[in-house]
Amino acid sequence: MTPSEPAPGPRRRATITDVAAAAGVAASTVSRAFTRPGRVNQHTREHVLAVAEELGYTPNPAARALESGRTNTLALLVPDITNPYFAGVIKGAERASAAAGLTLVLGDTQENPSAEEQLIRRLGPAVDGFVLSASRLPDEELRRAAELNPIALVNRATPGLACVVADYDNGTRQIVDHLASHGHRSFVFLGGPAESWSGARRWAGLRAAAEVHGLRTTRFGPYVPTLAGGPAAADAVLASGATAVVAHNDMLAIGVMLRLAERGVDVPGEVSVVGFDNIVGSDFCSPALTTLAERTEDAGSRAVEALVQQAHARASTPAARVLPTQLVVRRSSGPAR
Repeated sequence: MTPSEPAPGPRRRATITDVAAAAGVAASTVSRAFTRPGRVNQHTREHVLAVAEELGYTPNPAARALESGRTNTLALLVPDITNPYFAGVIKGAERASAAAGLTLVLGDTQENPSAEEQLIRRLGPAVDGFVLSASRLPDEELRRAAELNPIALVNRATPGLACVVADYDNGTRQIVDHLASHGHRSFVFLGGPAESWSGARRWAGLRAAAEVHGLRTTRFGPYVPTLAGGPAAADAVLASGATAVVAHNDMLAIGVMLRLAERGVDVPGEVSVVGFDNIVGSDFCSPALTTLAERTEDAGSRAVEALVQQAHARASTPAARVLPTQLVVRRSSGPAR
């Protein structure tokens, strides 16, 4: 090319009309070859797909949605995108979506049931289903939403809907067994959001396990389940004289330890601290945090698999999957003073 010659323009994207002309078929046949393969002769479909690949043609997602009624898109909604707990759920859901040839979009509900309901309503026509992680909506609203779009829940159980939850009964027993083995005769539970299903399950499990050991337990809160909720929670713990505290999640537990350090309180010498979730960073803080680990990546991927099964009518009854939990013992817990 000489300086006087114009630079070649960008290559035009192939259209369905181009494929139809090159394959010697109607444009409607090309459309059906992609969206309704059962209505096209196998030989014709293979010929159309080969021509499309040669021309670099890919179907327009919006057009495919109009033709098939499916968008091949799922939505994952989480209460707080900055909470590391949800990173595992997102990673697992993305992996399973990609394996199924689906696109995953992410929404942050900001711990607000109204914001969650609005996102579900707005995204409903554009997606084939929802994964709702730690949903804050009441059961009746979730069931109404499920009448319009398939829904799978993570860290939440609602009768009649597919769900993936952690084994909190066994997990809370592990926590209380650990505290009792160190001579603690009581502990405080720092509750999170009032709408949290997992928070209620954790508190119920802790109370039941405490009764078995003859331990006294008290619930404080609710507290914001972030580092910012730590100072108020820690001050309440100190005022109570508790020797051990179990926080709603790791973020709150780390916030409590930061506040205790500010006030010169030794952890675990004076107060043992235990969290939930085993987030990235729970072993980086000082002291490293004792916490109940959940299989968050597995939960995200299994929720997507449940939606795929619903879409293909392979699951007549929504499945409830319970994933194991394991207490990870680190330096933030120890003998009662």
